[in-house]
Amino acid sequence: MNYTALFRSALAALFWNNELYPEEDVLKLAERHRSHFGFQSFNCFHAAVILAFLFAVLMCAVPPVALAQVAGGSISGTARVDSSSAMPGVQISIKDVTTGQVRTVVTDTSGSYNLPALPAGKYEMTVSALGFVTQVWTGITVTVGSQRVLNVLMRAGSSETVVRTIVSGAPANQSPGNVDNSVVQNTPGRDWTQLATLQAGVTGVQTGSASGGGNTERGFGAPISVSGARPDQNSYRLDGISINDYSNGAPGSVLGDNLGIDAVEQVSVLGSNYPAEYGRTSGGVINAITRSGTKAFHGDVYEFFRNSALDARNFFDARIPPFKRNQFGGSAGGPIQKDRTFIFGDYEGLRQSLGVTTVDTVPSPAARAGNLSTGSVTVDPNVLRFINAFYPLPNGSLLGNGDTGIFSFAGQQITNENYFTVRVDRKFSDKDVLAATYMRDNSKTVQPDNFNELLANIVSRRQVVTLHAQHLFSSTFVNAARLGFSRSVGIIGGLTKILNPNMLDSTCRAGRDQFLRRAHDGGSSPLQQVSCLEFLSRR
Repeated sequence: MNYTALFRSALAALFWNNELYPEEDVLKLAERHRSHFGFQSFNCFHAAVILAFLFAVLMCAVPPVALAQVAGGSISGTARVDSSSAMPGVQISIKDVTTGQVRTVVTDTSGSYNLPALPAGKYEMTVSALGFVTQVWTGITVTVGSQRVLNVLMRAGSSETVVRTIVSGAPANQSPGNVDNSVVQNTPGRDWTQLATLQAGVTGVQTGSASGGGNTERGFGAPISVSGARPDQNSYRLDGISINDYSNGAPGSVLGDNLGIDAVEQVSVLGSNYPAEYGRTSGGVINAITRSGTKAFHGDVYEFFRNSALDARNFFDARIPPFKRNQFGGSAGGPIQKDRTFIFGDYEGLRQSLGVTTVDTVPSPAARAGNLSTGSVTVDPNVLRFINAFYPLPNGSLLGNGDTGIFSFAGQQITNENYFTVRVDRKFSDKDVLAATYMRDNSKTVQPDNFNELLANIVSRRQVVTLHAQHLFSSTFVNAARLGFSRSVGIIGGLTKILNPNMLDSTCRAGRDQFLRRAHDGGSSPLQQVSCLEFLSRR
């Protein structure tokens, strides 16, 4: 294959289709690159390197139509006098209804306009030109990743005449997974990440929660599979910043949830075939945009309560385990400086006491006395003292031949969680805006161990900081810079309280040593020196 001819054709098609250079100039450019790099003949690697370089230069020269790490949408279109005549010089103003911020562009010689990198929200568009009726378009919704096309037909008349039009219909190129704040807040469970399971091709993966003994090595969040991909291939984003946890899994507290749903403006879920600007992942993209303050003060307070009054007893429960859950919080937002600075804050707390029935298998009284089903044995007194100190007697039925029995108890799993988010938006000028978001989530679960001898704890701490700066160079050139910091900490196996005083009794050492020797290999190997508490934690 003639790679030189192939490279020339690719260059010609790339530049000529964009009408930047005539085809013969492109071929001359290719020859100059060929001489500069000293290639006698091109191969696939050389062609790929140069094409990548030239493509980067091209992207810098062409007005952008999409931004990496999408956190907003765009509005574009064409202004025409009739069905064929384009009209340049038309002023297009877009106003954010909630904050009152305005961006203005003017149509070019082809009558086209473009408003990229618009924050998700509701907008009002004003179209005006001398000698033409002023048009006001209301009800425009911009969602995450949407590209709305609004073509304007100009009407001759006085510019003082105002005609209002209500825009209907969903934005073009909008993912079916886009949901706005009203839907997000009414989601059962108040967990915005679970909206992904409402989309086709998304299924939950049952691996258990961290507090219930699930797979904590894969993170605390509830894992999902998108289009058959593994859970750790998904990308969770807050304001365009990745918030995957320490295992690259789903974010979440010790209960696996994501609070702060009142602070979320929109959520988008992309399962497959999404644009390249999302990048970084081969699974799904779950993207949340935080709410900003508005030009008027607003806020709310709430509390959700649930208990065990209507619960049912499961097979292993002697009675219905007590359960109580309080989920409460509040949010508020408004202007700090009129039309310049806005703030929004949200706090949500959770207090839960969940009764959990634990079922264990322990030695029967006969087995402790040496009367096994296979015959009688002699039990070392030290070993017996150790077993009696740390293995309770059965309180249920005996199993099989009677050497073991069932021991069950109902313990309380206590969970406290505090979540808050604050966002500040600042408009420095008509061309420069800055948005900063800080999120913090601390949660802790305390629960008894398998034999109700100590209270262990599980801790999750998360922090996220996002900064978004945007500068408008011209009506067709916008630069958006985004910086983020995400920290996720998970701690399991912490000790809160010792319930069995024998765990602190030094006299259990002899019984423990005999037990370890007999359980290991009959006493021929040296013992690993561990405390009673450390030994029991390994059971």
